[in-house]
Amino acid sequence: MEKYSIDLIDLKKEVRIDYFKSSGPGGQHKNKTMSCVRLIHKPTGIKVNATESRSQIRNRALAFKRLQVRLMELNIEEKERIPTKKPYYVKEQILQNKKKRSQKKKLRKRILKNEIEF
Repeated sequence: MEKYSIDLIDLKKEVRIDYFKSSGPGGQHKNKTMSCVRLIHKPTGIKVNATESRSQIRNRALAFKRLQVRLMELNIEEKERIPTKKPYYVKEQILQNKKKRSQKKKLRKRILKNEIEF
């Protein structure tokens, strides 16, 4: 698995930054200026948006923090499971359950006249 750099200087080289107009509360300033920021990380394709603030600089910083968090989550490696044998008592339990199930199914069978003994 590939490890992705979360260093801010490296991220700025690997990211495409888009600015666009925001909607929602914030007044005329937010509606007229390109204050929203979208970051697209080219190697992974992760997209991150920040639209909270009226300031483009603050939104850019928020977006980079979010991208760093997402990349850190990607960098975490899961430990491989080491397969183990089933304990003896578990095998016994499985066999008992199988026997009970087979008995139930035998009882559901149709009784033929030939099989009835007096």
